[in-house]
Amino acid sequence: MHNATMTVQQIRTILLQNNLLKELITPLEWAYTIPEEMMELSFTSVHYDSRLAIKDTLFFCKGAAFEQRYLETAIQQGATCYIAEQPYEAVAAFGIIVTDIREAMAVIAPVFYGNPQNQLVTIGITGTKGKTSCAYFARAILAKSTNDTVAFFSSEENSVDGRSFRSAVLTTPETLDLYAMMAEAVANGMSHLVMEVSSQAYKTKRVAGLTFDIGVFLNISPDHIGPVEHPTFDDYLYCKRQLIRNSRQMILNRQSDHYPLLRETCEVHQVPFITYGRAEADYIVQDGVDPKSFTIATSSDVLQVAGLYQLGLLGSFNHENATAAILAACLAGGHASDAREELPKVVIPGRMVVLEKNNGAVLIVDYAHNYLSFQSLSQLARQLRPSGKLIFVTGSAGGKAESRRSDMGRALSEYADKVYLTSDDPNFEDPQAIAAEIAAAITTDRLAVVYQMDREAAVTAAIAEAQKNDIVILAGKGTETFLKVNGQKEPYPGDLVLAQHFAANTQ
Repeated sequence: MHNATMTVQQIRTILLQNNLLKELITPLEWAYTIPEEMMELSFTSVHYDSRLAIKDTLFFCKGAAFEQRYLETAIQQGATCYIAEQPYEAVAAFGIIVTDIREAMAVIAPVFYGNPQNQLVTIGITGTKGKTSCAYFARAILAKSTNDTVAFFSSEENSVDGRSFRSAVLTTPETLDLYAMMAEAVANGMSHLVMEVSSQAYKTKRVAGLTFDIGVFLNISPDHIGPVEHPTFDDYLYCKRQLIRNSRQMILNRQSDHYPLLRETCEVHQVPFITYGRAEADYIVQDGVDPKSFTIATSSDVLQVAGLYQLGLLGSFNHENATAAILAACLAGGHASDAREELPKVVIPGRMVVLEKNNGAVLIVDYAHNYLSFQSLSQLARQLRPSGKLIFVTGSAGGKAESRRSDMGRALSEYADKVYLTSDDPNFEDPQAIAAEIAAAITTDRLAVVYQMDREAAVTAAIAEAQKNDIVILAGKGTETFLKVNGQKEPYPGDLVLAQHFAANTQ
């Protein structure tokens, strides 16, 4: 692990180079050069979590929810210097005041951790849907090609040693955590890093200044739009597009919405790119004879990826995600032969789990939570059971991505026969009110709507009524065994557990 020391002089130099320094504060003065009292200060750890602060920690006061008491805790535990956008002279003797705390984290962290990103081949994946699937596919291929030297940061789990995994907190880790994890990966002998890059990661500057060797742009549609995320679709798309400006090479979905804008962004910033898709692309994806197979066709097979592939997951949208992953992995030194061997084995927690009730009804458990996800699952459902009813169980999370609610209503109108609107991490909102917002966007009388805020009861009722040719889609919670209510995680059996129980025990 990392055991370097960073001095105030180094930090001041970095901040000046990036036009971030306001002043340095001591009990005696505010200064622009280093006061004598701060000359001897040095730091052996950097943290934004006061619970982790110890002696010689540089403590970052960051976030809209930051409170002075966090700094007080850090000082009590041994920290002597903080870095913030405003002075806290009553709390700490020494302070480094900056214009933008998140940018300051983004320029200090890589230097503190020895620029680990330069010692890894990095792949960054973004898109409204499919990021996690594509990341798992790419990791599996490269793990085989590199003998398990692939670090992995996803919305589901992280790995810094290529073999063991721990649950993730954020889709893209906070800046200090991100570089600490990369440094750990380098120390563990990792050669590659595959990671999801969220729009919020660019909005909150978690990946500011990080250049990926390979960027993958899967698709874009309205999502994560609301007061605490992106104010508009334009802002969401702009943040997503930052991956292009911060990659050495891009892989673009030729059929993505706003493809001309993505292409032009590559061209203006002189980022070379290749395309994949169903038509007019460098690499053409074609569905195979069964739902799990597909082929890649190309006129100029520089990467030697043309041919037939098999997946362990259903859904033609996964053929596109897998193609993007194959291209990324092969650009990063992987082999198509490893893709053919490993892709059929890939299982993604809570994604596209397909079960069958004893009477023949199909049950699908997935984290789907937006229009594109609902569309993809619905199209798969029609493919699997063309003559049956399509029954959804879904809700929407409270306090974020309010735009999803109307999008869900629109998608349900287009595809579903019946929907149970229920609770899905309502947090501080009323789940009934969230359900009403989804229902307000439903545009057809053909769709039967049932309000059942007890999620276990909703799942139970939907599965119980499913007949031989029907499909039930349990959307939103995946493998999670809790519901976020009023800031707390309340126990919940889990969509997958309930579906498995019914698959095993019902007629």
